[in-house]
This record gives sequence, C-alpha cells and structure tokens, in this order.
Amino acid sequence: MLLHTRTWGEGDRVALLIHGIMADHRTWRRVGPALADRGYRVIAVDLRGHGLSGRGTYAPADFADDLAETLPAGADLAIGHSLGGLALALAAERLRPARTVYADPSWRLFDGRRHDPVALITAGNATRADIVAAHPRWSAVDVDTEVATRRLWDSRTAFGIKDLAHTDFTPDAPLAPTLVQLPGDGGLVTPAHAAALRGRGFATRTVPGTGHTMHRDDFGAFMACLDDWLGGQEAVEDTEDTEDTEARAGELTG
Repeated sequence: MLLHTRTWGEGDRVALLIHGIMADHRTWRRVGPALADRGYRVIAVDLRGHGLSGRGTYAPADFADDLAETLPAGADLAIGHSLGGLALALAAERLRPARTVYADPSWRLFDGRRHDPVALITAGNATRADIVAAHPRWSAVDVDTEVATRRLWDSRTAFGIKDLAHTDFTPDAPLAPTLVQLPGDGGLVTPAHAAALRGRGFATRTVPGTGHTMHRDDFGAFMACLDDWLGGQEAVEDTEDTEDTEARAGELTG
C-alpha cells in the first residue's frame, strides 16, 4: 500500500525516516528538521497500522513492500528505528540508499529476549504517567506525541510480527556503507550480536546514556553520532574521488 508521509526541507539530497512499532512519523519531529537544515529533503513514513496509513496484514514482508511502493529508490540516506530497521533491511535491495543507518533494529529477538505480543498491546494502552515513568528524559512534547501515536496504533501489529520470536532477519552483509546505532543502556542488539555485525562489515556505534528510542532519549547525542559517522563517510568518498582523479590524470600523461 502507499503509506502516509511527512516531508521536511527541499534539499538536493533525500533522506528517509522509518519509525518503530507504536510510533509514527511524529517520532522524528526533531530529527526531520535537523536533517533538512543539513540540506536534505526528508521523507518520513507512517508504517501500515500506524498513524494515518492504512491497515492490513502485518508480516515483516508487508512493511518492506510498502516502503518499496512508497519511497524513492536511491536516497542519499535512510534511517530505520526498531521495526522500521527491520522493514528497511528487507526493502534495502529495492530502495538502494547510498547510506543506511539502523537504530537498534529488531532483527532478532531471541537472544535472552522474547517477542511478547500481549506485553506490546498492554504498552500500547499506557497512560501519560506510565510513559513519563518509563522515559524520564523525554520532553513533555515527546510524551504527548507518544500518547497520541499509541492511540492510533493497530494492536494487531503485535501478532503479525510473530516471526520475530524465532527468525533471524539480520542481513548477510551491508549493501552500502551502513551504521548500526546501539543504545548505551541496553537495547534489542546484544553485545554478541553487535560483534557479529562488525564481522559482517557493519559499523556500530553506541549512543551513551540512551535506551531503545535513542533519538528521543538524547537528541543531541543521537545527532552527534550520526553526524560523526556521516562526516567520516564523506571524507572517505572525497579521498576516493581524489585518488580516482589522480589515477586518470596519470593515465593521460602516461
């Protein structure tokens, strides 16, 4: 299905933002404008069953198919958080972003954890006080946004992604320069899994003092991590471009 989207900015470069379960595009309310200030045209989706997008079936492949149907291929940057990281990974071959960031992706949930649909549905009914207690570092705006997004969420999603309880969705290798952001206070990616990801060619960086929703626990630290990694990637590309130019010049003079 075609998903509801929100766009910030009019830059020449395109960035894609894909949220996690129970959220919608509003979870990126600070990240979207920040990337727009950096020259991106930022497109954030509401996954099916979330926000203003349609309802339907909720297998992992459904989320990925929607992204491929809705979003432009060849974006300069794509960021997926949690369930959004799972959907983005499954759609990566079709979307082909130049750089990819997975923020604590839900690729495997059986390393001492378990996917509990009932617990998710209970969390979906949390009160404002419950959310404040669970996320003491969040601003009042983020708390109110979370209350609103959970009320719009279709709780059947929790049962549709049942395969997460026993299936490993970890990509075999990155298809482009790829960063996996890890929360400093624990998250879905265990230390052993993070080590295995590095062995497969993924970069990993920890955002200190944050939990699963890093971009709202500490927006500044999240963006600093992102900027630092992106800056490193741009430096590598500049070096490669210079080497290619010098090599071509050498061929011409030779």
